[in-house]
Amino acid sequence: MVNFTILAGGYTTFVASYLFNSDTNALSLLNQSPTGANPSWIALHPTNKSILYATNENSPGGLQSFLIGKDGLLSSPIDTINSEGNSPAFATPLSTGQVAVMNYDTGNGLIVPTERNNPLEFTSEYSLITFNAPVSHPHMALEHGSEVFVPDLGADKIWRLVENGSPGNWRIQGQIDQPKGSGPRHIATRGDFIFCVHELASTLTQQLIPPAPNGTTPLIANFSILPPGLPEGAAMAGAEILITEPSEHFPEPFVYVSNRNTGVQDPRGDAIAIFRIEPKLELVGFVWTGLDQIRGMQLGGPEKEFLIAGGVAGDGGVVMLKRTEGGRNLTLLTRNLELPTRTSFVWLN
Repeated sequence: MVNFTILAGGYTTFVASYLFNSDTNALSLLNQSPTGANPSWIALHPTNKSILYATNENSPGGLQSFLIGKDGLLSSPIDTINSEGNSPAFATPLSTGQVAVMNYDTGNGLIVPTERNNPLEFTSEYSLITFNAPVSHPHMALEHGSEVFVPDLGADKIWRLVENGSPGNWRIQGQIDQPKGSGPRHIATRGDFIFCVHELASTLTQQLIPPAPNGTTPLIANFSILPPGLPEGAAMAGAEILITEPSEHFPEPFVYVSNRNTGVQDPRGDAIAIFRIEPKLELVGFVWTGLDQIRGMQLGGPEKEFLIAGGVAGDGGVVMLKRTEGGRNLTLLTRNLELPTRTSFVWLN
């Protein structure tokens, strides 16, 4: 395939769509679709690729659904609900037809059912999930079997949620404690392992997933994700994690982790840290992007060979990188500066 359409959310009142031509390495802005305010995180329906969900990262927050048309142009919002909290920084659909949305500022979230025959419409049959901690900042939700894992940056825990009798009603059945003060932000699972990016500690950890419902396991690995040569006054924070599986041209699995410098900027921009997974987690290197605070990045292509990323601040635009050296490196293909910032991405093909 030559042409790829990619949607991008941000702290604006629209979702943008880009066209990437993998023959010419051209990345162009196709359109901007009006949405509610601050659609900072967007997510594609798991089976219906014409349905998009987006947060409204406001106070109070919102969750919206859209129909995706030609060239990634979105319909007007089909349905919008209140997230029953402030600053929802993340939303994702589940395989069950429910959509999780987590309120960063108020320590709570929802897992909302959609209509059985119309996943664009949210039902009203759901209850608020409150994370009982002195400080709670839930930043993600990840479906794992019958559970949903929620990393809580404020509580230093990964909460374990299970459905409580019916869709839309969930309870906390346990937790996976994380290092104190580390700030677990985003997670990924692979087999029996959970990988976590810690925003405050700027680390990547690996551990076995403990048996449900409760408990923890020792860390198998705990790596700094900080690149070398940072300027004085840099203030670093981990953000996103992506895992790739082996394929024809990429025989090894890798982990890609983004950094965010919220202090004195590095002329090279923020770096993506690359780790090999087998036979054990190991830092391979860093790739600098010219971006300011990489909050979101996403892989695409038949072998997940392309990586698109954007900064939440500055004017670095959006970059397209290609995995090289079997996945051990990333090469910058192109940069689009038509929009200065973007925060999350969805590949449509």
